[in-house]
Amino acid sequence: MITLVPTLLPVNVSVTAKWHYISAFVYFVVANAIACSYAAISLILTLVGNKGLTMVIIIFDLVMVALLHSSGGTALAVGLLGYEGNSHVQWKKVTPHKPFKTSQAAIGIGLSLFGAALFFLLVVLAALHHKKKN
Repeated sequence: MITLVPTLLPVNVSVTAKWHYISAFVYFVVANAIACSYAAISLILTLVGNKGLTMVIIIFDLVMVALLHSSGGTALAVGLLGYEGNSHVQWKKVTPHKPFKTSQAAIGIGLSLFGAALFFLLVVLAALHHKKKN
């Protein structure tokens, strides 16, 4: 609802919200694509067996973990704003009538954050294994 002048009647405008209109969700998708591509490259480099790259791979793994957590937190925060709204700044709920789409997004973000946590545990195990070898 848009009010131009207090004496005029409000105008109801219907708009369609898509995921790629919100930069936080675009960041989420791109960050997951980058981390997935990096994981494939990292796996190939690890299987080749170049021992000099171990610390470099662990450092880049930590960067990917930070990227995944950052994008997941950003998407979660913006998704929650869209789901709940914010009465302090008069932001209305974006998806009050589409709970299925909202739950799909929440499940996707939750699974991504779970995967990022597992990725972090793998990095910790790799670092401990590397420390034990040296």
